[in-house]
Amino acid sequence: MASSSVPKIKNICVFGGSSPGKEKEFLESANHLGQVLVERKIHLVYGGGSLGLMEGVSIAVFLGGSQVLGVIPKALAEGDIIGKIVGEELQVSTMYERLSVMFEHADAFIALPGGLGTLEEIFHISSWAQLNIQQKPKGLLNVNGFYNTLLSFLDHVVEQQFLTFSVRQILISAATTEQLIDELQSFIPIVDSSISRLNWSIMERCKKLRLDLSLSL
Repeated sequence: MASSSVPKIKNICVFGGSSPGKEKEFLESANHLGQVLVERKIHLVYGGGSLGLMEGVSIAVFLGGSQVLGVIPKALAEGDIIGKIVGEELQVSTMYERLSVMFEHADAFIALPGGLGTLEEIFHISSWAQLNIQQKPKGLLNVNGFYNTLLSFLDHVVEQQFLTFSVRQILISAATTEQLIDELQSFIPIVDSSISRLNWSIMERCKKLRLDLSLSL
């Protein structure tokens, strides 16, 4: 059961492959994830497109009646290499802005099986949590043991003392959608005392300063 002190997850950002993958279970899991999001009245944020696993989850959410927000860089949209966005489209300038916008609109993150883009996105978000920039829950949907070797590697990194045990707990994993969402909902972060003293509010002040300077030009 989720703690009453943990905010309810209303929007989940899903990362995943633009390919359906080798095993039929990968696409089936994407479809099922979309159906479960609808059942739990959770909306979807994703990177846009209508290919592979991203097509599976976005269409399932859209047809089920939940909201879908696809965030896509203008270059990819104009190049038309990842297909049409399902639901509402929001175009941005860069890949970094894309991830930042998805982060701002999401309460939690799930990575389906995928390639370099999927791994980059989930680890980028996880590194922000390590530095206490944010503590939104994030997890791997470990379909057919897809992420087993990656999880073993992370345990190896802990063993070699390049990662602390508490940081290792940032990234949740589960074999089923239902279990993963339950664990995301009940997630309570553990922040290292030295990291918790970091003040990231300066980032917002610098962002506002840049905006003010732009407006004055």
